Amino acid sequence: MNEKQFQALMGSVREAGKILRGTAKPARAFRFPEPDVQAIRAQTELPQAQFASLLGVSARTVKNWEQHRRKPAGPARALLRVLEVNPKAVIKALHRPAA
Repeated sequence: MNEKQFQALMGSVREAGKILRGTAKPARAFRFPEPDVQAIRAQTELPQAQFASLLGVSARTVKNWEQHRRKPAGPARALLRVLEVNPKAVIKALHRPAA
């Protein structure tokens, strides 16, 4: 890495720090709507416990999401989006018959 590239990188790091501290605004931002977990679960026709098991979270977590006490994040949020678009495909891919 040459000096010019290093300085450009450091400029980006400084800008990111300002954005994190709230002293600068990002050039662009992406907004994704909050998933309606209760509606998504209704599409699957699964009770909370089975829906939670499908997602790999506790039933209490699903309940908190549905009551808007907590918000899904990361991989759970992505999986909820896929479930919203095609619940049957996700259930088919993730369903494990009881042993």
